[in-house]
Amino acid sequence: MAAVISDSPPNPSCKIMTFRPSMDEFREFNKYLAYMESQGAHRAGIAKVIPPKEWKPRKHYNDIEDLVIPAPIQQIVTGQSGLFTQYNIQKKPMTVKEFKQLANSNKYRTPRYTDYEDLERKYWRNLTFVAPIYGADINGSIYDEVCIAFYEVSLFQPFFKEYCT
Repeated sequence: MAAVISDSPPNPSCKIMTFRPSMDEFREFNKYLAYMESQGAHRAGIAKVIPPKEWKPRKHYNDIEDLVIPAPIQQIVTGQSGLFTQYNIQKKPMTVKEFKQLANSNKYRTPRYTDYEDLERKYWRNLTFVAPIYGADINGSIYDEVCIAFYEVSLFQPFFKEYCT
């Protein structure tokens, strides 16, 4: 995991990079994140991290219902004939429990489908009628303390000032 020293910026093409940390590196993810940044992962704004085989995700999620989603986003899409406009509306805060109830409601529930192509067709066909709601950016983690494996994009914000051109 040694950083490479060079005169040119790392990852000049701003490609999304994939990383495969060892379990020891994964346990100290903030240090590994610094390594990822030294390789230029921040230039793409996102990176893929494949956890080591020994890592096991949380066994249940029964205790996350009280986590608050501070700013759920509703995606409004309007248009027709191939010309569409999309904008986001920030909704009032809601708990994971409230979001789950909304996601399982008749309005937002996944429709019946025959295969993934059918599901995708239904998604795009109904996008202007039913505006999806996204519940990202929660404070806290849905992972156990010993298995926190993913980072928030906000950790990269100091580096977003260097936009790729």
